[in-house]
Amino acid sequence: MENHKKTRKLTPHKLGRLGEAVAQKYLKEKNYQILETGFRLYRGEIDVIALDGKTLVFVEIKTRSKSLHGFPEESVTLQKQRQIRKIAQGFLTLRALENIECRFDVISLVFEQKSGFSLSHITNAF
Repeated sequence: MENHKKTRKLTPHKLGRLGEAVAQKYLKEKNYQILETGFRLYRGEIDVIALDGKTLVFVEIKTRSKSLHGFPEESVTLQKQRQIRKIAQGFLTLRALENIECRFDVISLVFEQKSGFSLSHITNAF
């Protein structure tokens, strides 16, 4: 993936933002049409809402430095999945979208100082 060697000391917030930018670029390269980013509702957020063909995709992006504390996707717990589903339902209701195929993806990024980001895209993650 991309090499960001100029990023010496990244705070977790900056690392997350950088990971989101890398993930969005990846999705665009895969011909996803990004509709919204950072959609907030019910005290939560969906990182990216996009179209993959005719399928509406709710994407959770998780970024970590190295993989010493487990893989980023492992932090998408059952509780987090429930929250994302609730926000997605709210999005569908607010936009008056009915009978549209939906799925939930997770993009997992691990940042290493020497090699940059490695990315894993889990389609239909939950």
